[in-house]
Amino acid sequence: MNHARAMNLSALLSQTAALFPDRPGLIQGERQWTWQEIDRRVDALVQALRSLGMRPGDKLLVMSRNNPALFESCWAAFRMGAVWVPVNFRLTPPEVAYLGSASEASVMLAEDCFAEHVEAVKAASSHLRSVVTIGLPRADELGYEALLVAHADAPAAMAQVDADHPLWYFYTSGTTGRPKAAVLTHGQLAFVVTNHLADLIPGTTEHDCSIAVAPLSHGAGIHALLNVARGAPTVLLASDRLEPATFWALVERHRVTNVFTVPTIVKMLVEDPAIDRFDHGSLRYVVYAGAPMYRADQKRALQKLGKVLVQYFGLGEVTGCITVLPPAMHAADDDDPDAHIGCCGRARTGMEVAILDARMQPVPAGTVGEICCRGPAVFAGYFNNPEATQNALRGGWFHTGDLGRMDARGLLYITGRESDMYISGGSNVYPREVEEILLMHPAVREVAVLGIADEKWGEVGVAVIVASQPGLTAEQLLHHLDGRCAKYRWPRHIFFWDALPKSGYGKVAKTDIRQRLVERGDVKEAAAT
Repeated sequence: MNHARAMNLSALLSQTAALFPDRPGLIQGERQWTWQEIDRRVDALVQALRSLGMRPGDKLLVMSRNNPALFESCWAAFRMGAVWVPVNFRLTPPEVAYLGSASEASVMLAEDCFAEHVEAVKAASSHLRSVVTIGLPRADELGYEALLVAHADAPAAMAQVDADHPLWYFYTSGTTGRPKAAVLTHGQLAFVVTNHLADLIPGTTEHDCSIAVAPLSHGAGIHALLNVARGAPTVLLASDRLEPATFWALVERHRVTNVFTVPTIVKMLVEDPAIDRFDHGSLRYVVYAGAPMYRADQKRALQKLGKVLVQYFGLGEVTGCITVLPPAMHAADDDDPDAHIGCCGRARTGMEVAILDARMQPVPAGTVGEICCRGPAVFAGYFNNPEATQNALRGGWFHTGDLGRMDARGLLYITGRESDMYISGGSNVYPREVEEILLMHPAVREVAVLGIADEKWGEVGVAVIVASQPGLTAEQLLHHLDGRCAKYRWPRHIFFWDALPKSGYGKVAKTDIRQRLVERGDVKEAAAT
């Protein structure tokens, strides 16, 4: 059957560069890069990667903090029909080694401060052929800027792609421990960008401006694509530390209109006294995702910023596209019908959301079941993991693993998680991964890690340990986690028990552990709201 090919997503950048060649596309500190400059640098990077033997379908592993090279690398991967594999720069060398090996990446692009991670990937991966360094390259590495200079002024042909051609491995974990690569495609992302522009930041033009406060390797990277599509520049922070005063100064200076972030960061920014020293009246959309927001924090943000909050609920597998609660559906007054307290909003444009029971049948309005969705934003499956793919897409729906209910109007309310996953500071933490590392300690016989509500971080981890020998301390366990597990995953509270409660099937019963922690007064709340 004859059919038209799909648009290569990198056309979004070249279209914007043709339309607004001299307008700024990226801003960091005193430096600005125009759209034309970025597009030409991306062309040079494509030619450089091709000279290293990269071909359509090959994978580019990227380990970097937010900077122009990280931003450019995704467009280069898309343009050459390769797959972009960015990793969270806060991960430890062993964690990144696994991602490098599992993704089968042939080229690694890394900032020069991550030499240990590069060595770990080299040792673990049989596919890695070249390392390109942002900053000062070591002996057997290539310098990023030198490569761009060597391939400057060479327009790069855009790879022909179909809608289901992979372009991004979005790493996510789930309940099975090891991270899985959710395969995002050119067709899916073209829908997602259009959908986000309709639902999250409608009316955005080249006169708008965005600011990136979260790593571009994940949700903030998706958000950056939207701004590129409309020609709005993105401001990058000069450091990977988020200082509220710096943030508000940048909002005032660049008349920032939209930002993608998480509830804990919104809370930190609006509670800081600096918010009152700078003009933030330009802000139109403050998007928060990754977790519901405590009502008290929501009210404070609305009082300080006005009606600019946008909530979206989603997962990497559907690039955030499940439900949206737009500014008009937020209100600071609890009695206002627009307040929608505890609500995650309505189905995204072009997506269908359903609450299903265990037999995969829809349940009546107001009944709790599993939140499932279908539509063009759903991923193509997990790379090299047919079993997990089949499980996630059974019955023709994407299964989120989250529990919720939908009212008669189609508005969604999340009630809990099927999995044990919790969200701390906007980052997903999967207890199974932390438990497996703790169990590697010779003095740990049994362990259970669970998330509990926390004022500052949304949720934090609690570890309950059964030791196999006396004298084991919390300090020893944290020392054991150091270097093996990213710090945001570390449990904040560690308790030692003689035994863990078990279900009739011999499984550790986390609901009973949670209840006992509350009864003992070890934790204040039974669960995060």
